[in-house]
Amino acid sequence: MRIWINAVLLGLSLCADCFAVSLCSAVTLDPGQLRKRGGWIALAFAVIQAGLLVAGWGAGRVATDLVASHVAHFERVAHILGFLLLLYVGGEMFLDGIRSKSERMNLSGFRNVLLGGIATSIDAAAVGLSMALDASGWDAVAPIALSVFVFTFLSVVAGLFSGSLAGRKLGHSARIIGGLVLIGLGINILL
Repeated sequence: MRIWINAVLLGLSLCADCFAVSLCSAVTLDPGQLRKRGGWIALAFAVIQAGLLVAGWGAGRVATDLVASHVAHFERVAHILGFLLLLYVGGEMFLDGIRSKSERMNLSGFRNVLLGGIATSIDAAAVGLSMALDASGWDAVAPIALSVFVFTFLSVVAGLFSGSLAGRKLGHSARIIGGLVLIGLGINILL
Protein backbone atom coordinates (compact mmCIF):
# COMPACT_ATOMS: atom_id res chain seq x y z
CA MET A 1 0.00 0.00 0.00
CA ARG A 2 2.86 2.37 0.84
CA ILE A 3 4.38 1.97 -2.63
CA TRP A 4 1.09 3.09 -4.21
CA ILE A 5 0.87 6.15 -1.96
CA ASN A 6 4.42 7.08 -2.99
CA ALA A 7 3.53 6.42 -6.63
CA VAL A 8 0.50 8.72 -6.48
CA LEU A 9 2.46 11.48 -4.75
CA LEU A 10 5.32 11.26 -7.27
CA GLY A 11 2.87 11.11 -10.18
CA LEU A 12 1.11 14.24 -8.95
CA SER A 13 4.33 16.15 -8.32
CA LEU A 14 5.93 15.27 -11.65
CA CYS A 15 2.87 16.23 -13.71
CA ALA A 16 2.61 19.80 -12.39
CA ASP A 17 4.97 21.28 -14.96
CA CYS A 18 3.25 19.33 -17.75
CA PHE A 19 -0.03 20.92 -16.69
CA ALA A 20 1.54 24.39 -16.72
CA VAL A 21 3.12 23.92 -20.15
CA SER A 22 -0.05 22.48 -21.69
CA LEU A 23 -2.14 25.25 -20.14
CA CYS A 24 0.14 27.93 -21.59
CA SER A 25 0.60 26.21 -24.95
CA ALA A 26 -3.10 25.58 -25.52
CA VAL A 27 -3.80 29.28 -25.94
CA THR A 28 -2.46 28.96 -29.49
CA LEU A 29 -4.79 26.09 -30.42
CA ASP A 30 -8.20 26.69 -31.89
CA PRO A 31 -11.01 24.36 -30.73
CA GLY A 32 -10.79 22.26 -33.91
CA GLN A 33 -7.07 21.61 -33.42
CA LEU A 34 -7.66 20.83 -29.77
CA ARG A 35 -10.33 18.23 -30.51
CA LYS A 36 -8.20 16.60 -33.23
CA ARG A 37 -4.83 16.70 -31.49
CA GLY A 38 -5.45 17.03 -27.74
CA GLY A 39 -5.43 13.29 -27.10
CA TRP A 40 -2.19 12.61 -28.92
CA ILE A 41 -0.51 15.61 -27.27
CA ALA A 42 -1.51 14.28 -23.83
CA LEU A 43 -0.41 10.77 -24.80
CA ALA A 44 2.95 12.05 -26.07
CA PHE A 45 3.61 13.96 -22.84
CA ALA A 46 2.61 10.93 -20.73
CA VAL A 47 4.79 8.51 -22.73
CA ILE A 48 7.79 10.85 -22.63
CA GLN A 49 7.38 11.55 -18.89
CA ALA A 50 6.99 7.88 -17.88
CA GLY A 51 9.58 6.80 -20.45
CA LEU A 52 12.24 9.17 -19.15
CA LEU A 53 11.52 8.06 -15.58
CA VAL A 54 12.15 4.45 -16.58
CA ALA A 55 15.12 5.43 -18.78
CA GLY A 56 16.69 7.32 -15.87
CA TRP A 57 16.19 4.32 -13.63
CA GLY A 58 17.59 1.95 -16.27
CA ALA A 59 20.63 4.13 -16.91
CA GLY A 60 21.25 4.33 -13.20
CA ARG A 61 20.98 0.57 -12.77
CA VAL A 62 23.42 -0.07 -15.60
CA ALA A 63 26.01 2.47 -14.55
CA THR A 64 25.42 3.02 -10.82
CA ASP A 65 29.07 3.44 -9.90
CA LEU A 66 29.83 5.82 -12.74
CA VAL A 67 26.70 7.91 -12.28
CA ALA A 68 26.91 8.06 -8.48
CA SER A 69 30.06 10.15 -8.63
CA HIS A 70 28.52 12.61 -11.13
CA VAL A 71 24.92 13.02 -9.92
CA ALA A 72 25.27 16.72 -9.18
CA HIS A 73 26.81 17.29 -12.62
CA PHE A 74 23.99 15.33 -14.32
CA GLU A 75 21.32 17.33 -12.52
CA ARG A 76 22.96 20.65 -13.49
CA VAL A 77 23.13 19.66 -17.17
CA ALA A 78 19.52 18.44 -17.02
CA HIS A 79 18.40 21.74 -15.53
CA ILE A 80 20.21 23.75 -18.20
CA LEU A 81 18.70 21.60 -20.95
CA GLY A 82 15.20 22.00 -19.49
CA PHE A 83 15.72 25.76 -19.24
CA LEU A 84 16.85 26.02 -22.87
CA LEU A 85 13.92 23.97 -24.17
CA LEU A 86 11.35 25.98 -22.19
CA LEU A 87 13.07 29.23 -23.19
CA TYR A 88 12.76 28.24 -26.85
CA VAL A 89 9.10 27.17 -26.67
CA GLY A 90 8.15 30.12 -24.41
CA GLY A 91 10.08 32.59 -26.55
CA GLU A 92 8.35 31.38 -29.70
CA MET A 93 4.96 31.64 -27.99
CA PHE A 94 5.76 35.15 -26.72
CA LEU A 95 6.83 36.27 -30.20
CA ASP A 96 3.72 34.67 -31.67
CA GLY A 97 1.62 36.73 -29.27
CA ILE A 98 3.10 40.01 -30.52
CA ARG A 99 3.04 39.05 -34.22
CA SER A 100 0.09 39.51 -36.50
CA LYS A 101 -2.63 36.85 -36.48
CA SER A 102 -1.44 35.46 -39.81
CA GLU A 103 1.87 34.34 -38.29
CA ARG A 104 0.34 31.96 -35.79
CA MET A 105 2.70 29.41 -34.21
CA ASN A 106 1.44 25.85 -34.39
CA LEU A 107 2.15 24.24 -31.03
CA SER A 108 0.40 21.07 -32.07
CA GLY A 109 3.30 20.18 -34.35
CA PHE A 110 5.33 17.09 -33.49
CA ARG A 111 8.58 18.98 -32.91
CA ASN A 112 7.08 21.40 -30.37
CA VAL A 113 5.21 18.63 -28.56
CA LEU A 114 8.45 16.64 -28.38
CA LEU A 115 10.41 19.65 -27.08
CA GLY A 116 7.73 20.46 -24.50
CA GLY A 117 7.49 16.83 -23.42
CA ILE A 118 11.23 16.49 -22.96
CA ALA A 119 11.60 19.85 -21.21
CA THR A 120 8.98 18.91 -18.64
CA SER A 121 10.24 15.34 -18.19
CA ILE A 122 13.89 15.86 -17.37
CA ASP A 123 12.98 15.89 -13.69
CA ALA A 124 11.34 12.48 -14.17
CA ALA A 125 14.65 11.13 -15.52
CA ALA A 126 16.42 12.54 -12.47
CA VAL A 127 13.84 10.88 -10.18
CA GLY A 128 14.38 7.56 -11.98
CA LEU A 129 18.13 7.96 -11.65
CA SER A 130 17.83 8.67 -7.93
CA MET A 131 15.64 5.57 -7.52
CA ALA A 132 18.36 3.46 -9.11
CA LEU A 133 20.98 5.00 -6.83
CA ASP A 134 18.76 4.09 -3.87
CA ALA A 135 18.75 0.49 -5.21
CA SER A 136 15.03 0.51 -6.00
CA GLY A 137 13.98 -2.47 -8.06
CA TRP A 138 11.47 -2.74 -10.89
CA ASP A 139 8.73 -3.57 -8.36
CA ALA A 140 9.11 -0.04 -6.97
CA VAL A 141 9.56 1.70 -10.34
CA ALA A 142 6.64 0.12 -12.23
CA PRO A 143 3.83 1.57 -10.06
CA ILE A 144 5.49 4.98 -10.10
CA ALA A 145 5.86 4.89 -13.89
CA LEU A 146 2.18 3.94 -14.22
CA SER A 147 1.14 6.73 -11.85
CA VAL A 148 3.32 9.26 -13.70
CA PHE A 149 1.79 8.19 -17.02
CA VAL A 150 -1.82 8.47 -15.80
CA PHE A 151 -1.44 11.76 -13.92
CA THR A 152 0.58 13.34 -16.73
CA PHE A 153 -2.05 12.36 -19.31
CA LEU A 154 -4.89 13.74 -17.17
CA SER A 155 -3.03 16.95 -16.29
CA VAL A 156 -2.18 17.68 -19.93
CA VAL A 157 -5.80 17.13 -21.00
CA ALA A 158 -6.97 19.48 -18.23
CA GLY A 159 -4.31 22.04 -19.14
CA LEU A 160 -5.09 21.94 -22.85
CA PHE A 161 -8.81 22.47 -22.41
CA SER A 162 -8.38 25.18 -19.75
CA GLY A 163 -5.72 26.97 -21.78
CA SER A 164 -7.76 26.81 -24.96
CA LEU A 165 -10.68 28.44 -23.18
CA ALA A 166 -8.38 31.18 -21.86
CA GLY A 167 -6.91 31.65 -25.35
CA ARG A 168 -10.35 32.18 -26.86
CA LYS A 169 -11.23 34.72 -24.20
CA LEU A 170 -7.92 36.60 -24.04
CA GLY A 171 -6.53 36.19 -27.59
CA HIS A 172 -2.95 37.29 -28.24
CA SER A 173 -2.54 38.51 -24.65
CA ALA A 174 -2.89 34.91 -23.48
CA ARG A 175 -0.05 33.87 -25.81
CA ILE A 176 2.21 36.59 -24.46
CA ILE A 177 1.38 35.65 -20.86
CA GLY A 178 1.76 31.94 -21.63
CA GLY A 179 5.15 32.51 -23.25
CA LEU A 180 6.35 34.50 -20.26
CA VAL A 181 5.13 31.78 -17.87
CA LEU A 182 7.06 29.12 -19.83
CA ILE A 183 10.19 31.27 -19.77
CA GLY A 184 9.64 31.70 -16.00
CA LEU A 185 9.34 27.92 -15.57
CA GLY A 186 12.62 27.54 -17.44
CA ILE A 187 14.33 30.09 -15.20
CA ASN A 188 12.90 28.33 -12.14
CA ILE A 189 14.52 25.07 -13.31
CA LEU A 190 17.92 26.77 -13.17
CA LEU A 191 17.44 28.11 -9.65
